[in-house]
Amino acid sequence: MADELMLEIVSPEKMVFSGNVEEVTVPGTEGEFGVLRGHETLLSSVDIGQMSFTRNNKKVNYAVNTGYAEVTANKVTILIETAERSDQIDLTRARRARDNAETRLAKIARDNEEYEKVRAALMRAIARISVAEKESIK
Repeated sequence: MADELMLEIVSPEKMVFSGNVEEVTVPGTEGEFGVLRGHETLLSSVDIGQMSFTRNNKKVNYAVNTGYAEVTANKVTILIETAERSDQIDLTRARRARDNAETRLAKIARDNEEYEKVRAALMRAIARISVAEKESIK
């Protein structure tokens, strides 16, 4: 299809997704950005959050960890630490991880070397919950 672009989502363990899509939305570290076919070339870091794409007029959501996105006019490559599709997330486990991270974060001073690690764990749990809840609404 002329209006599609190739999307590849790659983690260290596997090819998470590879296929043609209509559009992609990525949580960049400088803010969320969308990509359609014909986009200008771009290299961006990816932040913890929700990434989505539309394929066959259906939106697919992923909770993603940090990584990089390379965009060309007809291809988006996402190199990511982790990517979990919404229907593969255990919501109970994600909520438990959020609660544990919130408890730990409340006990750590901001200047503690563990603070950023625990904050990132909290952000990952929140992203997973948000993405999983979108799936459960369907």
